[in-house]
Amino acid sequence: MSDLIDDPAPGQNAPEFSVSEISGAIKRTLESQFGRIRVRGEVGRVVKARSGHMYFDVKDDRNVLSCTTWKGQIPGLSVMPEEGLEVVVTGRLTAYGAQSRYNMNVDDVAVAGKGALMALLEKRKAMMQAEGLFAQERKQPLPYLPEIIGVVTSPTGAVIRDILHRLRDRFPRKVLIWPVAVQGNSSAAEVARAIAGFNAMTPGGALPRPDLLIVARGGGSIEDLWGFNEEIVARAAAASDIPLISAVGHETDTTLIDFVADRRAPTPTAAAELAVPVRLELLAWVEGQGGRLTRSLTQGLMQRGQRLRDLSRALPRADTLLDNARQRLDVTGERLPAALNRTVQLRRVKLSDAAGALRPSVLTRPLGEHRRRLQDRSVQLGGALGRMTAQKRAALHSADRLSVAPIQRDLSRKRQAFEGLGARLSVAGQRQITGWASRIEGLDRLLDTMGHTATLRRGYALVRGDGSLVTTADAAAKAGALEIEFADGRLNVGQGTAETAVPLAAKPQKPKPKIAKKSDGPEGQGSLF
Repeated sequence: MSDLIDDPAPGQNAPEFSVSEISGAIKRTLESQFGRIRVRGEVGRVVKARSGHMYFDVKDDRNVLSCTTWKGQIPGLSVMPEEGLEVVVTGRLTAYGAQSRYNMNVDDVAVAGKGALMALLEKRKAMMQAEGLFAQERKQPLPYLPEIIGVVTSPTGAVIRDILHRLRDRFPRKVLIWPVAVQGNSSAAEVARAIAGFNAMTPGGALPRPDLLIVARGGGSIEDLWGFNEEIVARAAAASDIPLISAVGHETDTTLIDFVADRRAPTPTAAAELAVPVRLELLAWVEGQGGRLTRSLTQGLMQRGQRLRDLSRALPRADTLLDNARQRLDVTGERLPAALNRTVQLRRVKLSDAAGALRPSVLTRPLGEHRRRLQDRSVQLGGALGRMTAQKRAALHSADRLSVAPIQRDLSRKRQAFEGLGARLSVAGQRQITGWASRIEGLDRLLDTMGHTATLRRGYALVRGDGSLVTTADAAAKAGALEIEFADGRLNVGQGTAETAVPLAAKPQKPKPKIAKKSDGPEGQGSLF
């Protein structure tokens, strides 16, 4: 009976939790119970938010675990989650009370096995091949003898020593080394930045741009070489404007960068052999080419000399070629004096005939006729010129357009119009000045009416204390000295003693009509002070 009184309904005495309390308790239980854990599964949906955080799912055949990797944790991931990839994720299990969900904060992702790595590699290879990054027409030819060679590798390994040693033996060249990590989480990003950095150099600058790039690394397992299978490295190699040789791993190792590089070398030493020719072999070849050139020139000169001698046998002697020409010259020289004499005689006869036609009597007759004709024309011209001058003078006198009367009439009309405009301008100016004066007077009256001096004339006073306006009794009590301004002057009051009133220097007031004061009532209204 007592139990029914204390607990009339089962469960009434159970403690009550708020929603936040129960969510916090669940979160603490999850984090304390599981701590840091590793979970294996297949990556499902992968979303990277604009804030930089990454959200993805890890699932098996029955359940799905929501995972979160914050923006600051993403650079530390050894493998980026991709849909369909089997991975082992490491992190802490926690709860999100706002949606009543639990999830896992992942700070490390590892591929679950070698088979998964190969599947991921094949997936990336198929994607890039579909984009045309493996096409043969995209590959650039290697320079025959590069001046500067850029090497992207670890500065402490045996690879760089093998490359430098091989270059020194074959053909010494200038080498720029960009040190990178060739294994680990940061390997892919550093190799991609190194390729882009070499391409960004200025040709002929203080640090000149290489003519050829070698990306090299020694052999290792697929996990050790995985940095060169990352998509960021392959795309950086494909975008390189400098011809690139891939020399990653041993001859049996194949990475994604090998397919996009311009040439693939089975080993780093082979990459050095592809980069430059053998100097001694090149010198021997040049010397051999020089010998062939000398023999060819000598043989050509001998053949041309023999041919010239063969052709000269078919030509006659030089004396025989000049005999006929010399004989013709002698005959022509003997005939020349007689021909000159005969030509001079003929020219003299023609001159005599022409001089006979130029006798003075023949010339005088035409000149006299021309002189008489010229005199007749001059007489006719004088009379015609006089008549034409008289006609032009009469036409000039009869022309009315040169009279000054029209000009004087037009000038008088314009003068009258100008005087009218001056009178109108004077009237308009005077009217505008009068308007301005009236407006100024109105504003002056408004200023006088609304100013504080008009308020003082209505019986009010203005109190100042220590140079500032006093509006409360508390401020008046705190002031050391008070100054009271009336309509007819100022009164200084200090320490309970009234001083002499100081008259105001007011501006002259215009006379105003007197206004009859209202009655104050039976008792009247006294002064405010």
